[in-house]
Amino acid sequence: MTTSASPQRDVQIEGTPSTRSVLLVFAGLMVAMLLASLDQTIFSTALPTIVGQLNGVEHMLWVTTAYILASTIVMPVYGKLGDLIGRKWLFISAISIFLVGSVMGGLADSMGTLIAGRAVQGLGGGGLMILALAIIADVVPARQRGKYSGIMGAVFAVSSVAGPLLGGFFTDGPGWRWAFWMNIPLGILAIVSAIFFLTLPKREYAKPRIDYPGMIVLAMAATSLVLFTTWGGTTYDWDSPVIIGLIVATVVFAILFVFIESRAAEPVIPLKLFANRNFNLTTGAGLITGVAMFGALAYMPTYLQMVTGVGATSAGLLMIPMMGALLVASIGSGQIVSRTGKYKLIPIVGSLVTALGLFLLSTMTASTAIWIMCVFLAVMGLGLGMSMQILVLVVQNSFPRAIVGTATSSNNFFRQIGSSLGAAIVGSLFVSRLTDILASGAGTGAGSSAGPATNSLTPAAVAALPEAARTVIVNAYNDALTPIFLLMVPLMLVAAVLLAFVVEKPLATRIEKVENDASSRLEAFEESLSTGANPTAEPVLTTRTRSIPSV
Repeated sequence: MTTSASPQRDVQIEGTPSTRSVLLVFAGLMVAMLLASLDQTIFSTALPTIVGQLNGVEHMLWVTTAYILASTIVMPVYGKLGDLIGRKWLFISAISIFLVGSVMGGLADSMGTLIAGRAVQGLGGGGLMILALAIIADVVPARQRGKYSGIMGAVFAVSSVAGPLLGGFFTDGPGWRWAFWMNIPLGILAIVSAIFFLTLPKREYAKPRIDYPGMIVLAMAATSLVLFTTWGGTTYDWDSPVIIGLIVATVVFAILFVFIESRAAEPVIPLKLFANRNFNLTTGAGLITGVAMFGALAYMPTYLQMVTGVGATSAGLLMIPMMGALLVASIGSGQIVSRTGKYKLIPIVGSLVTALGLFLLSTMTASTAIWIMCVFLAVMGLGLGMSMQILVLVVQNSFPRAIVGTATSSNNFFRQIGSSLGAAIVGSLFVSRLTDILASGAGTGAGSSAGPATNSLTPAAVAALPEAARTVIVNAYNDALTPIFLLMVPLMLVAAVLLAFVVEKPLATRIEKVENDASSRLEAFEESLSTGANPTAEPVLTTRTRSIPSV
């Protein structure tokens, strides 16, 4: 395919860093991403002990919500600021903020201080993920980026299993505070790596015009959305005044945000992004994938404990087949993209395989063998690994480097929203169905004098029940959750259809040099709107262009 976007434009090409320098940078980025992703799950197994010691059971939900909320809010902000002022020192600042939050959490003597520390961690953690993805786009051409993106996806797979296991290990061993203290040496290592090895291509930066109104309104909209999806159906009923008020606030702030962004000189999420076909398709598919992935991940460990009778640690270990398959598929698909330059088919197949995995999970019964459940989880992990990180690559390849941070952060922002929606929707349906089924089976012993109240059920309590009562509860958990997996199958089919319309543009083989003034970024936007060419793929070389072999 011959590209012809803006042949009059005098495009310059940056020299590509050596493989050794890229690997050194990449190692530091992986440490930072591991920190951010681990802290999303590491406290799931430690929470009962933490709230017991700090006397804050009523605030338990905020230990996790504070981190997710803060990181979601700042994702687009970090992406935009990285494009405006550069990413290296912004990345180091994000790590530093994360470490400050870790110290606050490690020293916490009350739930208020602990939650504040988790919020500060989130303010840094959101930047760690987004800036790491954008920095790779700064130093590795898109054609070679697939193999690095695959490893990044593997980091999230490992952390989703390692987080709960580490949390349990620290809680049972040296103490839950070590879940905070372990971040200090790793964070310092990431900072040292960034200072000495992270050398980004030089750019000219004009005086930035920060979109403060847009950032504030976006924060309010994201806060309202995350809170109503987190609290709805659990802390508050869906029809309660609090949830209805949050839903209304989300809509109002979203409308106000669009109004502000349409008039801002440097919008935090430029509306022009949505004029790009590939951005819309991959963002929609990513949001749907987030719904399906976190909808399954959030409640499968509980299902495994209650239905199979295994302990919390064993339930976490039973999720390893899913994460192992995700890891292999993520790395493997990245290698294929780097070798062939073709990427469109892989996420389509991944979406279909994920749909198959969800369908298989919906067929589980209380008598299904554990190894078969693990196979079903592995199928789903295989599909997720083939699609998640490739979607980020598609977005980055659809925009010039001048705005790649903004595009990456915006795409991940909506995926994070999908994750929050998935956990909330599945949780609400699961709890309501479980309550109804258990209520209808109360006469058989569940929730009667033959056993504990239905809202006090634990795996140990269920295991101690008479056979008849235990069977009712186990079947209730199965019948409440597995049909929800079937409802998510059409969602993944929709994702596959969306991705079928992605325009497969040639992957860039060189790093484009860009000017960072507002007019240059506007020009870059206009070029990226074309669906038939990628201005960064094979630019016309001029007398000012240096062609350097890629990594």
